[in-house]
Amino acid sequence: MPIDASLVGRKSEPLTRSWTSDDALLYAIAVGAGQEDPLAELQFTTENTAGTPQQVLPTFCNVAMGAGMALPGDLDLTKMLHAEQAFELFDTIPVAGEVESTGEIVGVYDKGSGAIIATESVSSVPGGGPLAKIRTSLFFRGYGGFGGERGPGTTWERPTGKPDHVVTYTTRADQALLYRLTGDRNPLHTDPSFSGRGGFPRPILHGMCTYGFTGRALLHTVAGSEPKRFRAMSARFTKPILPGQTITVSIWADGTDVRFQTTDESGTPVIDHGTAVIL
Repeated sequence: MPIDASLVGRKSEPLTRSWTSDDALLYAIAVGAGQEDPLAELQFTTENTAGTPQQVLPTFCNVAMGAGMALPGDLDLTKMLHAEQAFELFDTIPVAGEVESTGEIVGVYDKGSGAIIATESVSSVPGGGPLAKIRTSLFFRGYGGFGGERGPGTTWERPTGKPDHVVTYTTRADQALLYRLTGDRNPLHTDPSFSGRGGFPRPILHGMCTYGFTGRALLHTVAGSEPKRFRAMSARFTKPILPGQTITVSIWADGTDVRFQTTDESGTPVIDHGTAVIL
């Protein structure tokens, strides 16, 4: 099946997703928690520290709750890049839990050089209300030109003033090997022959790993390290980084509305058009 507008409205079957305390701990370590100082984020990296109950990083919802969407089977996955990711939380993520997730393809956009498939999933607690809404956009290089809509524009602008917070993290050389254990086994991030076919000289770091690092910076600077205050996050992936590289997160806060941008060592944005809602 080709990529075109006929995919819009395609829905997944309800999917039960569950996670454990260990899953949440592994995710936290995979996105850098405790990496610089093993004692700094014990509420996210341990479950038995005296006086420090375990908590869950808000960005973990993207790993624990998203509903898988059946993409056309003949797509060349070496041409796939993560374009955008957004989530909204309606409650704090429990240390261990179960949800029922349903997904839908909500947009297919023709970008000329490629195509974007946008999906949205809602995850609800059994017998209860929604816990999270997750939106994912995937860009497929070389699949554009089918005459579809280009998609919605953006009004996001980088603030001109000095950032309220600037956070710098250095990823590990083996960061992709660690992050893949959270569930994303795409060989683009580990297999040189596969990444080479995609046009990359070396395996790149998962965009969602960089997203998780960025979410930690937001959590600790503008949410006071309190997950219950972190309600939403949205961003666009603009350039991959390699494991071992350093990233810098610039953050501008205006009440509950936050804008952010993550750059690489050269100052080039790797995560852009960032917005978050922090109560």
